[in-house]
Amino acid sequence: MQRRNSRWLIGAGLFTVGALTLTACGSGSGFSDNAANTDGELTSDSSQGLNILIGSSGDAETASVNAAVAAWSKTSGTDAKVSVASDLNQQLAQGFAAQKPADVFYLSTDALAGYASNGSLLAYGNDLANKDDFYPSLVSSFTYDGDFYCAPKDFSTLQLIINTDLWAQAGLTDADIPTTWDGLATVSKTLTTGTQVGLAVGGEYARLGAFMAEAGGSLMNADGTEATANSAENVAGLEYAQTLLNDGVMSYASDIGAGWGGEAFGKQLSAMTIEGNWITGAMQNDFPDVKYTVAELPAGPEGKGTLQFTNCWGIAADSPNQAAALDLVEHLTSKDAQITFSKEFGPMPSIMSAAEDWKSANPTLVPFLNGADYAKGVPNVQGSADVVSDLNAQLESLKTGDPQAILDSVQKNLEALVK
Repeated sequence: MQRRNSRWLIGAGLFTVGALTLTACGSGSGFSDNAANTDGELTSDSSQGLNILIGSSGDAETASVNAAVAAWSKTSGTDAKVSVASDLNQQLAQGFAAQKPADVFYLSTDALAGYASNGSLLAYGNDLANKDDFYPSLVSSFTYDGDFYCAPKDFSTLQLIINTDLWAQAGLTDADIPTTWDGLATVSKTLTTGTQVGLAVGGEYARLGAFMAEAGGSLMNADGTEATANSAENVAGLEYAQTLLNDGVMSYASDIGAGWGGEAFGKQLSAMTIEGNWITGAMQNDFPDVKYTVAELPAGPEGKGTLQFTNCWGIAADSPNQAAALDLVEHLTSKDAQITFSKEFGPMPSIMSAAEDWKSANPTLVPFLNGADYAKGVPNVQGSADVVSDLNAQLESLKTGDPQAILDSVQKNLEALVK
């Protein structure tokens, strides 16, 4: 299911973008060290239509984006065409290399720095009429070298998904929903039987990183200028996850015959999982008979914590009609458009003004949106995708590994990127 894999793994398993290839692709203006920004006039060649490139989770998302773009096109009088990429990162890179990029496109956090650093992107964030409506943590994810580049199009957070039938069969009630690490360990043990494990997760940073966040840690500081991977907080988070693995109350999805946490949960190989709100589509389509509820992840020693995943609407610096592209993005990130997208294919709106409407329409999913208040973004420094890929490889053997040594190596790799 591409939704889960398009959010850094894309959320999941979603990303493994080749960020290093991005740094080799410049805009038509050359390999500039300076970000293209809107200090000057926006290009506005009205004879030029807009090409929009997206990575879609399926027919519902494709149809919804096409309808929104068509409505804007009719009102604005500007032609616009949506193309669905089979490999978004590759096709973006090819477009820039050929000096024929799409005008507007989905862009991931870990792809931002590569394109921003060589002048391929228009830094238009501060020109958005609704710039103050986006969640601050999302703005931070798309800020590079002090410039807010692009409008977050939607986002997701990780929370705890609980099989309500298995929960009740184990004699657990709402009062047992864990709010602390000790509570999570206890219910995971209670729910572990000969046929199911209490908790199953993907064995990568984009899931295990939630434990690091709950301990108060993150791979980098808030503005992405300092590596903090081997902090005591991050070590504590991985040590806790390691304990759950060694106690046999948590398993990696791949170790129990599933491709990701949602599949393990849907097949009832686990009674709980940690996933993002994209799991709702998988449950509806693939496991409609499995009943579940969503709870916020239990707090760690430093309080609540989770990871968030997001994409933005990038605009090419070489677009001949930047003004129309900006107007389109404002339309696509408006409250009405984002609420419609949510209804039609499930994402959470990236703007605060849509929060109450979204919560009213999705009362069982409110924990996901509550996470916006304390979620931490994944690194967006240039080259971070490769560092995280190496971290993921090491996390495969976390059960018998040394959390401190793993994070020391990540620290060294990240420090090389920010020097």
